[in-house]
Parts: sequence; C-alpha cells; structure tokens
Amino acid sequence: MSSSASGSSFKMPVTTEEKVARGKELKAEGDALYKEKKFSGAGSALQKYNEALAYLKGLDKNALQSIGMASNKPATGDPSKDAKERTEVDEIVETIYGNMTACHIQNDKWDRVLTTCNTILAKNEANYKALFRKGRALAKLSEPEKALKILEDVKAKCTDEKLLNEVTSEIAKLRADDKAREKVYRQGLKGFLNKEKKPAVDAPEKA
Repeated sequence: MSSSASGSSFKMPVTTEEKVARGKELKAEGDALYKEKKFSGAGSALQKYNEALAYLKGLDKNALQSIGMASNKPATGDPSKDAKERTEVDEIVETIYGNMTACHIQNDKWDRVLTTCNTILAKNEANYKALFRKGRALAKLSEPEKALKILEDVKAKCTDEKLLNEVTSEIAKLRADDKAREKVYRQGLKGFLNKEKKPAVDAPEKA
C-alpha cells in the first residue's frame, strides 16, 4: 500500500540526500521540543535527536560529495587524512550530540553528559564547550581533580569570552569546595588529636 493510500505522507528515506534531509528535519523538531523543555521521554528532544542520528551517522563521504556536502578542503591523497576531513553532516552530528548533552544536563544525568562529551571530543578535540561540560560532569561525579585539570586546559586554550567566564566561575567554585573539604578534614583531625591527648581518668581509690 502506498503512503498516500494509507493516509500518511511520510516516505522512508532511501537516498543519501533524503536521509540528510530527514535527519535535519528531526534535529529541528528536537530543537523545538528542547525550547518547550521536553528533554526526555516519549516525544522529547532526546528522542528526536536519537532518531536524527540514525539517519545521519555512517553516511558515505563519496555520496555526500555527490550532493555537495563533503569537506571543502581538497583531497591530500593520504587516505587516513582524507577520512578525517569533516563534512557538513559531521558538523550537524556534532551539534546534535551537543544538544543531547544539554538535555542530559537539564535531567541531571551527569554520567550521560560525560558519555556524549567524550563522543564529541573523539571527533573534535577543539570543541571547548564539550570539554567544559566534561569537566563539569567529572566534578558532579566526584572527580574534582580531573575536572579541575580539564577546566584549566579549557581556560588556557579557549578564546570565547562567554565560555571563559563560565569556566572561570566553575574553577573558582571547585577551588572553594576543595578549601571547604580541607577545612572539614583539618577540624576533624584536630578533634581526633585532642581526644588522643586527653589524659586517662584514674579509677577511684577504695577506702
């Protein structure tokens, strides 16, 4: 039965161009749902983003080139380098993972934040927003030292003023938390030592 006969206008994408178009549509739907604060569950932004990825991931670069969506850089002749050249679809996929990360932050799912950030960074080490979010996730997952190292790295390399302000604020928060923990530790240690030094109470003498 045709799609028109069944009362539906949806046609399963077959060609690369159709898959890209459908992926973009689903991303746009996800973006709209995010603005409505529908972050997870059925009919949510996350659901749409996952559906978009199903169409966009793994598309053949030669097929993308045929529809004008390959890298603008000329081929180098080195297959390993040419394979790493980013296409327009790569950019879209990276944005989708970034938006998924934002959903996980809203849902307070920091383990998933870490996963999506690592996915982004595996393809683009210079995505400092993802690196910043990874630092935040590690801090939330009780890895403050690793978080601080990553945030300091972002601070040293990033030139985006808005992001730098967020990074600086997060670093200050982590350092303040570290000082608070150190203070509690020292107070507890001091109390323990004072207790150790307390003289033993002599038993009462018998008449």
